Amino acid sequence: MQPDILYEDNHIIIAVKPANIPVQADESGDADMLTLLKAYVKDKYNKPGNVYLGLVHRLDRPVGGVMVFARTSKAAERLSAAFAKKQAQKKYAAVVCGRAKPHDFLECYMRKDESSFSSYVCDEHDSGAKYAALRYRRTAQRDNLSLLDIDLKTGRHHQIRVQLSSQGMPIYGDHRYNPAFSSDNKTNIALFAYSLTFEHPTLHENMTFTAVPRGGVWDGFSTELSCMAKGAIPAYCDENIIVCDKQRGLTVAADDGGDDTLEGRLKKALPEVYPVHRIDATTEGLVLFARNVTARDELLRAFSAHDGSVEKYYTCTVIGRPAPKKAILTAYLTKDERRGRVYVNDKKEGDAKEIITEYEVVSTQMRDGVPLSALEIHLVTGRTHQIRAHMAYVGYPLLGDDKYGDREVNRQLHVRVPDLRSDRTEFHFDRESPLSYLNNTVIE
Repeated sequence: MQPDILYEDNHIIIAVKPANIPVQADESGDADMLTLLKAYVKDKYNKPGNVYLGLVHRLDRPVGGVMVFARTSKAAERLSAAFAKKQAQKKYAAVVCGRAKPHDFLECYMRKDESSFSSYVCDEHDSGAKYAALRYRRTAQRDNLSLLDIDLKTGRHHQIRVQLSSQGMPIYGDHRYNPAFSSDNKTNIALFAYSLTFEHPTLHENMTFTAVPRGGVWDGFSTELSCMAKGAIPAYCDENIIVCDKQRGLTVAADDGGDDTLEGRLKKALPEVYPVHRIDATTEGLVLFARNVTARDELLRAFSAHDGSVEKYYTCTVIGRPAPKKAILTAYLTKDERRGRVYVNDKKEGDAKEIITEYEVVSTQMRDGVPLSALEIHLVTGRTHQIRAHMAYVGYPLLGDDKYGDREVNRQLHVRVPDLRSDRTEFHFDRESPLSYLNNTVIE
């Protein structure tokens, strides 16, 4: 068996572990990754004697994915410390049985049963209980199967498999924790460590390596998996559109500036993609792209007309207690390109554009003596910095917004970016529209 090498230098080797291959030699006597890679290094570099290769992290035998191995003791020490301190980030793809929520944060306590080599959800006061947490985003759904992008916050024994099974969505092909596959010895578990990010032990640069699982149930999700491997996490995808969950700090399109954009990542995975609207780099959440010219033109028309064909909803935290608790705000916005900001006024002057912002208070709290309110905002019009500028204009600036908000409060509460997320998109096209099949579709 020839190992699948993604990268190598004098200090590390990045390889893809196939499913059902142990990381190191065990009692089964089967071929293992460590032995295979040592043989590869010995043969390629004509190394005499024993080859050193450090194992710095693990994957369960049934699970495939990206792994890093150390070629020197110094690299092994530094990488082991990074994994122990949770400084390295592993992301997993999983196909689960059932219709998963669009996204969720799962936390519980788990304990390992050494006699059965299985783990269980338990009470936090049980002997051996350890805290476990993960966050996931559903990236696709096919019939009664859901593809998840998983960000593992802790690294417990069989954690992903146990937590997902305990929530009623066991992993496809999991012989241990999915009753539907308990007697099936042929189907591979649909869990794969598709992305690994860590700091190089000598170059001290962050490096990310990805791989896409193939074959079996994975092939039904090939488009979404390709996007995930390029750092573009889908929330919905069909032949005409793709909606991605943008991370904070990433710009949407190439003409927004910056070498790394969501549009650029998508173009590495898809043959054709067009941005049709924007959200700020500091705003996270849902962004819509067209996958062909027909869809692009229809979406651009809908966003320009503000006719309700595409409805966008946001969640945010503002300083203060908005009154009334539900309202539709109307004003006019002027953009100052030179200063990179906008100004809001009650009257239309010059080339000012009308803005309409609908909000509703969801909850309130006090934090260090500061009144805060969580809002859901329906963006009727979509202008540059509209939510941030409009809410600040009526006296309720976004928490963390230094440009339009209250810098003193932001520093007091140690919040440095606007607390704003594009949270939901709804479609209501006319029957004659090429996108009418999307009517009443809600993406979260």
